[in-house]
Amino acid sequence: MGSGQKGSAGWQLVLVIWGEKYGASDVNGLVAALRDRDTGPARISLVTDRPRPGLADGITELAFPPEFLQPAWMRGGCQAKLAMFREGLLQGDLPAIYLDLDTVVMGDLSPLITRRRSEGEISILQSAVLPFGAFARLLYRLSGGRRYARGNSSVVVWQPGQCDYIARRFLELAAGTPDFHNTPMRADERFISWVAQPVMRAVPRDMVVKFPTEFMFPWLWLGRVYGALPWVRQRRAGLAAITLPGVEVKAEVLAELPDGSEVLDRKGRRMIWSDAWIGPVRRRLTEAIRIAAGRSDSAHRAGDASLPAPDAASDAPAPP
Repeated sequence: MGSGQKGSAGWQLVLVIWGEKYGASDVNGLVAALRDRDTGPARISLVTDRPRPGLADGITELAFPPEFLQPAWMRGGCQAKLAMFREGLLQGDLPAIYLDLDTVVMGDLSPLITRRRSEGEISILQSAVLPFGAFARLLYRLSGGRRYARGNSSVVVWQPGQCDYIARRFLELAAGTPDFHNTPMRADERFISWVAQPVMRAVPRDMVVKFPTEFMFPWLWLGRVYGALPWVRQRRAGLAAITLPGVEVKAEVLAELPDGSEVLDRKGRRMIWSDAWIGPVRRRLTEAIRIAAGRSDSAHRAGDASLPAPDAASDAPAPP
């Protein structure tokens, strides 16, 4: 496997895959959607545990650091994903954006880079009630690290070479912590949030959101009211990407849902699949899903017909 393509400007896309949950067609669809935008990545690196036949041109496979391929780290906690911070794995000349493979890209992601305040910060999706910021950092210091703001690692923005301590610190602690229960090491996103709390920042919600968090609510009336707010509809209309975790809201399911269908996830959150509920972003999302699916299929058909079909999938399910 190569060591990466040489890029001179812009940013680099990082994808991580192990096992058989995702395959080359999933990678190709996401990459095709990115390349269709005004500003795409200068380099695309796929950190993988095995060769992935059928990948589109321009995607460099990087061998997964073997020390992270622990069976216990490849399940719900997804600690194996922390390998992307391993020193020397990625070139440090370009800032990086990591995306989960269940992300639907609808616009230009480069503002995630240009809106950074410093090279040392790291951004992930905000997921807990306590937001990233000055108060969370103060609470983190006063509690000795026991209290901290947490995020979701479906999207990560950072500068390779500046955040190598994340992987290094995890491996150090893992050597002396056989049981991760009730520690920040129980999931990759918790550990990132904890170890990098002083420099954590939320990915802007006017650019990327997690589908269930943004569109699904315990009560249907609440979702209707929230979705009708003018500033919410305006923010949603400009979204550049949406992540789709959970089996209930997978891309292929949403794309074929009849208008007005009710969706219920495993946490009891509900939504109505309609323009009235979601707003104009629904059409953009549906179109992006279908385009990505069509292009990934085309890319695979254009490849060597003697190659086996791409693997079905990769990472373990996202932690709760």
